Parts: sequence; C-alpha cells; structure tokens
Amino acid sequence: MIEATATATEMQNNFGRFLNIVMNGGEVIVTKNGKEVGRFIPKDAAVSYLTDSLAGILKGSYDLKEEKEKRLKEKYEVDD
Repeated sequence: MIEATATATEMQNNFGRFLNIVMNGGEVIVTKNGKEVGRFIPKDAAVSYLTDSLAGILKGSYDLKEEKEKRLKEKYEVDD
C-alpha cells in the first residue's frame, strides 16, 4: 500500500508529514531527479520483507534476481 510519493527535497522539508504516513502503516516512495531511490516503510514491513527473502533463499536454488523482482511486485506492487 503506497500512500505517497515525494522528492528527496520534499522528504527533507516535510519529514514529519511523511513520518506520520509511515507510522499509520503507509509507505512513501522517495524520488530524486524523477527516479525512485528508496522507500520509507513501516518497520514490520521491512522485517517481513527480509524474513521472506531469507526464507526463500534457504528453501532451494533459483534465479535470485528473478525471484526478488517477482516477490517485490507481488508484495509491494512495484512496477518497473
């Protein structure tokens, strides 16, 4: 669930606003020069993503890059 998109400058100037979005379970995509450079996400979402990634790696062999892209798209609705 993406709640907002913000430039790096907007993040810097309005950090409290974006912090509230994340504290309420939302996500903020951060851009610089029109390109996504990061995401500001709730702690639980970050832990879940890392746990899911590690569990997948331990289960067997597969193309890590392909699997990562697939899972990101499924879980975070990322469009390249």
